[in-house]
Order: sequence, then structure tokens, then C-alpha cells
Amino acid sequence: MIIKRIVVGELQTNCYIVADDECQEGIVIDPGNDGEEILRIIDELEINVKYILNTHGHADHIGANKVIKDGTDGKLLIHEDDLNMLTDNMENLSIFLDPDEPLLSPDADKLLKDGDTFQVKDMTFEVMHTPGHTRGGVVFKVGNTFFTGDTLFADSIGRTDFPGGSYNTLIKSIHRLTKLMNYDSTILPGHGPDTNFAKAKKNNPYLFGI
Repeated sequence: MIIKRIVVGELQTNCYIVADDECQEGIVIDPGNDGEEILRIIDELEINVKYILNTHGHADHIGANKVIKDGTDGKLLIHEDDLNMLTDNMENLSIFLDPDEPLLSPDADKLLKDGDTFQVKDMTFEVMHTPGHTRGGVVFKVGNTFFTGDTLFADSIGRTDFPGGSYNTLIKSIHRLTKLMNYDSTILPGHGPDTNFAKAKKNNPYLFGI
């Protein structure tokens, strides 16, 4: 499995391009901005993009959905509880980032639910619904690697003071998530550096005692 991280936009969002070892088929996770640069790397790696995945519907994670969708054959997937955030600039918060040009994404091609799985070549992606940062936040698991979006960071967790956020709900989601992890599990968050579960347990106060 090949994973390419691209840090995009003013809020330094981690966009991930994930492909099979032969770089024939892959996905894009959270194309939040800089769509042309993402497309350039896709072309450079000669990847056939099968899916465009959003871990949740905030503007800094969906901002380049249209550019990537127009430039590839990828199908756009998001959890059903965040669907309206794609096309509602108040819900996705883009109205506050740029009132003169609020962001609207294409509609989803498919809605995700907890427990869904999908195949990309020899990679099986599992969907875990992790509400708390948003109502429809998800984590994507492939093997022992977790793309955690804004649910879990290396040393913190996602904000819960936006519409649809809930601290108690997010903590419950994280407790459920960590039950799927072992010490070697790789955590690839929506912002900041990657880590593994062993390091996160030492450095992230929200994981102390888990």
C-alpha cells in the first residue's frame, strides 16, 4: 500500500492519496484544498482514482471535492449524517472562512454507514462512524492503518464546539475506536503529524487510562 500525504489549505489539512503497491487504483481522502496540486500528484503516480472519501463535511476537508471529481473518475463518498454539509455553506462553515465565496461540493455518489466496507484492488476499507466532531464523522480503516480525520489527532481530539459537535459523543466514539487498535496501529489524522497507538497513549491526554 502506498500512502502520500499532502498538506493543503490555510488550515493545514492532511489530504491522503492511497493506492495499491502497483499504483494502478487508489482513493483520495479529504481533498480540502489545492485541488490542482492533488491532481498533479495523482497524474504523476498514474493512479486511477476509484473513490473520493470525506471523513466529515467541514470546508477544510471537502474544499477540492469538485476539482478532484471533475479531474478523475472517482465516486464521492461521505457519511449520510454529513450529507447536507456538502451543499450547505453554513453547515460546512465555509461562509465564515470566505463570506464572498462560500464553498459548495458536488453531491455524494454514495452515502456511508457504520460497518460499510469497500474494495480498492487488494485493499479493504472499513467504515467506522465516529460522531462527536460532526454528526457524520467517520474513520477509515485499512489493515492496521486508521485515517482518523478530525476524530483523533496525535496529541488531541477534534473540536466539539461547532454545530453538530458533542464532547461526550466524541469521547464515546474514541473509546470504541481504540478497541480496534493495537500498539502498532498507525494513526493518520486530519491535521498534524501521524503517530501510532502506543505513542498516542503516552502523549494524548484523551487516551490516558485507555
